Amino acid sequence: MSDLMETLVVGSLGVNCLVIDCGNGDGIVVDPGAEPGRILDAVKRRKLNIVRVINTHGHFDHIGGNKAVLEATGAKLMVHAADEPQLARAVEVSNMYGLKADNSPLPDKHLEDGMVINVGTTAIRVIHTPGHTPGGCSLYLADRNLVITGDTLFADSVGRTDLPGGSHEALITSIKNKLFTLPDDTVVIPGHGPSTTIGREKRDNEWLK
Repeated sequence: MSDLMETLVVGSLGVNCLVIDCGNGDGIVVDPGAEPGRILDAVKRRKLNIVRVINTHGHFDHIGGNKAVLEATGAKLMVHAADEPQLARAVEVSNMYGLKADNSPLPDKHLEDGMVINVGTTAIRVIHTPGHTPGGCSLYLADRNLVITGDTLFADSVGRTDLPGGSHEALITSIKNKLFTLPDDTVVIPGHGPSTTIGREKRDNEWLK
């Protein structure tokens, strides 16, 4: 836990949910995939007014807690339009894996490539990084030297592309042409697993050779 951000690993699939203090008492929650009670406890402990819930993509393990967090905070939901159809399928798809997730309300606004979301004193730039899903997005916080990559780029790995709507070619293009243009010392927080840096993944990630 840092002063400005807390990572909670939630759900059976170990999603990195982020509670981010954006300044002036406002904050965002990224990928509240499950265990909304734990997420809301973190929000309360930090005394944050959550104004946005942002999903990096629409898979059930990243959106399963949307409904409860939105209802408790009154925040507005944002997801890319291409992944919006998945929000109403969380119950159905999670059941296929023997898991449980709540369907999500529809977004209040769509994420778009290049848009800047201003919350508190923080600017969050949206980078559309399709491949894992058609609407997958990464969130770049330049002032904090940080990028949240969802299930696009992991430490020593990349997102799977064998699910409906996945494209390995699109994924690799997203990483090399978009994420790898960020400074090498940019910290990467993926949707699952440990953090890394852009430079390390350029140098060592065997999937991207």
